[in-house]
Amino acid sequence: MARRPAARRRAERFGRLGELVAAMWLVASGYRIRAMRARTPVGEIDLVASRGTTLAFVEVKSRRTAADRDVAFAAVNRSRIASAAAWWLAANPRFSQSSMRFDVIGLAPMSLPRHVKGAFDADDGRRARWR
Repeated sequence: MARRPAARRRAERFGRLGELVAAMWLVASGYRIRAMRARTPVGEIDLVASRGTTLAFVEVKSRRTAADRDVAFAAVNRSRIASAAAWWLAANPRFSQSSMRFDVIGLAPMSLPRHVKGAFDADDGRRARWR
């Protein structure tokens, strides 16, 4: 197996740390983490969290600056996340009655996380947006 370049390994560690920070942010905000790095045949979901009857599929974007964090929001692959969420729900039917939404949490050092609830819809093709 070929080794990954050092820069790629650092970026992966930075991203994993960002997912952990986002999970802690959600827990502090009253959410329960249902899955981290949930793998499905069509892709990975960074976080699955619930609060009340709402189930949130969360994409985490970690960047080195707040400006880069905001630009990275446009790179969210909405169709992949929606497909992965459908697979995850099929494998976890106890959550099938939950209302579902897609969130994005943007992270950058020295700034608070930016949590966009309902950042996009799976069905209507609406553009992702910061609120």
